[in-house]
Amino acid sequence: MTEGIMKIEVGAYEAKTKLPELLRGVQVGKQYTITNRGVAIADLVQAKTARHHETAAAVEQMKAFMAKNPVKDVDIKGLIEEGRA
Repeated sequence: MTEGIMKIEVGAYEAKTKLPELLRGVQVGKQYTITNRGVAIADLVQAKTARHHETAAAVEQMKAFMAKNPVKDVDIKGLIEEGRA
């Protein structure tokens, strides 16, 4: 298990025959452990570059939202200090 995400075990033969389906699963966040005779051999997980692009897109969406919806008359520093109490 990684970061609280359960990896689904898949036999090597099944992984070979269902690779496109497994890749679609990876695209939506699923993780697979490929086994050979019950022994874990490899993990099929989303590439780091894909996660980076998703993170960068989320940051850009947040920036756009903040630009359209500015926070006014709020003491951010005061709120932070209040949270530390």
